[in-house]
Amino acid sequence: MSATYRFAIAPSGFKESLSAQDAAQAIAEGLLRVVPDAEVDLIPLVDGGEGTARALAAATGGRLVHRTETGPVGEPVDTHFALLGGPAHGPRTAVVEMAAVAGLSLVPPDRRDPMVTTTYGVGGLIRAALDAGAHRILVGCGDSGTSDGGAGALQALGARLLDAEGRELARGGGELRRLARIDTSGLDPRLSEAEMLVACNPYNVLCGPQGVARVFGPQKGATPGQVEELSLALDHWADVLARDVRPRLCGVSGAAPPDSLRHGPGTGASGGLGAGLAALGASLLPRFEVLLDHLDLDARLARADLVITAEGALDRQTPRGKVPSEVARRAKLHGRPVLALAGTIGDGAQQVRASGVDAYSGILPAPVGLAEALSRGGEFLTDASERALRMVLIGIGLTSTGTTVSRTAAPGEALAPAG
Repeated sequence: MSATYRFAIAPSGFKESLSAQDAAQAIAEGLLRVVPDAEVDLIPLVDGGEGTARALAAATGGRLVHRTETGPVGEPVDTHFALLGGPAHGPRTAVVEMAAVAGLSLVPPDRRDPMVTTTYGVGGLIRAALDAGAHRILVGCGDSGTSDGGAGALQALGARLLDAEGRELARGGGELRRLARIDTSGLDPRLSEAEMLVACNPYNVLCGPQGVARVFGPQKGATPGQVEELSLALDHWADVLARDVRPRLCGVSGAAPPDSLRHGPGTGASGGLGAGLAALGASLLPRFEVLLDHLDLDARLARADLVITAEGALDRQTPRGKVPSEVARRAKLHGRPVLALAGTIGDGAQQVRASGVDAYSGILPAPVGLAEALSRGGEFLTDASERALRMVLIGIGLTSTGTTVSRTAAPGEALAPAG
């Protein structure tokens, strides 16, 4: 490290506790307690979930457009999309954050039933973005409260989902088993003229043993029986999408291969929204490819002496497309050391070392209840950042005298150096 320390602080949010911006500020406060004259670069990161539209609007000098749309349980919700700033000669770009209109936080705990929750509002926001003149639409997938395969979004965009008697289906993934055909004649014609990019986790697929109903259905309130019903419904949905929608929208001759919608990377994003939008011609892309280019992340990491990232839970899922692993991977391209902080340390957390995380730490100083951990998240993160940096500086001092220390901390203990 140089005489004046430079820290790049690049966390995600802590669900139900801290936004990415709040997490970055909490970490900075802890670091500055130790090194008051340090240069801190706050880079709050979004992964397509909550806060994505707001963060990208702020990063590009854009603005939020506020709307009222249909929420995940069928009732109106106040929501928004973003119109990005940037070069005047580029296509007008909108960001539709599905969590802002169909996220799990918008589903009351006593109404969490993925058989009936809907992405209808996502389609409403896409239509509103088209009304605002957007020619490129970035759809952020994450933190969803739905498992309808994007059926609701297609309905809002003009598609009619019909049963064997020609009657329109109600909303929700549970209805898809009765789907006989999709009438695309009423689809918004502007969809064929706009570019749609879906920022998603490529590890999430629509169908199969690792399909979205089985992996995420229980988190959204599905019983074991409903998980199986949704799995069958989404498999059928992929067949009908491939037959009735994709050929018409994408100029495919004959039916499109349904397996590309069942098992293609990202098709399971946000309860299968990825598959529904892919059938409309959207490109499903790794979320960081789509989102981080607006933040100049690589150059900012390269300037740092130490990179600090964070997320709510560090576990075996972290290397599968989560913020800390992506930050570490990019930091390592520039030879920068990476420290990861987390609300909880779970099974498989050590796997993050393969991504480039040099050390990780839980932020809780002692066992506390969930409510307290969530309400005091900022305080705990600030204190943990201070403790971790003091440990780093001790390590620097020992190394400079020719002495090295190597040990692995237990979950929740400060600083577990990678071996």
